[in-house]
Amino acid sequence: MCGRYVMARAVGDLVAELEAEADAALELRQSWNVAPTTDVPIVLERLIEGQVHRQLHVAKWGLVPGWAKDPSVAVRAFNARSETVAEKPTFRAALKARRCAVPVEGYYEWKKSPDGKTKQPYFVHSTDGSLTTFAGLYEWWKDPAQPEGSPEAWLLSCTIITKAAPAADSSDPVLAELAGLHDRLPVPMDAGALAAWLDPQAGDPQALLAMVLAGADGVASGWRLDPVGAAVGNVRNDSPLLVAPIEDPLL
Repeated sequence: MCGRYVMARAVGDLVAELEAEADAALELRQSWNVAPTTDVPIVLERLIEGQVHRQLHVAKWGLVPGWAKDPSVAVRAFNARSETVAEKPTFRAALKARRCAVPVEGYYEWKKSPDGKTKQPYFVHSTDGSLTTFAGLYEWWKDPAQPEGSPEAWLLSCTIITKAAPAADSSDPVLAELAGLHDRLPVPMDAGALAAWLDPQAGDPQALLAMVLAGADGVASGWRLDPVGAAVGNVRNDSPLLVAPIEDPLL
């Protein structure tokens, strides 16, 4: 599962790191406690006059399919399980034609104490501070209540794909640690997988998904898990202090 993450990069930094284009008017709010249903940056590729363009956009975190009656379904669709994403009506059309990546600086996960009475949050991030890109999907939803041509008529939304956590008996210490943290893992991509996933001319979407999943644990093995304070549990708290490591109370 992925339900909270950090995205505090400036637009210019994201454009440079992702080798993407962005509208000059694009604005992003720095956040160290991104939660579902908020606006987040995504990267996607589109064919424009026969040329592929990689673009940075802002989308609502929580996918709203085109057939939805209203955008409230986003609350339940901020993650998509890799095992069923090709079958679920909410996600299957997007898997075929509207794949994106969700850039993050790291994400939060909570681990239960041995007695089950408390949960300790951890900040999971790359060791070198580089961006992580999660495999995602996006959709456009038209609001029937808005007049034709209105800027508010169309809603862009997204979801993050998750997979089963690495094996608990993994010989890689980071993967073994992730296995003990949560039973789900947001699917990260390296540069090659990112390029293939975003390609609007790619063929078999299930083959693409299998390829991305096959490389996910290799990317995750380069992460580190830092215990952080309980303040991140309240979405109203939002500052760089949230990612400050503390002594792990579960050790």
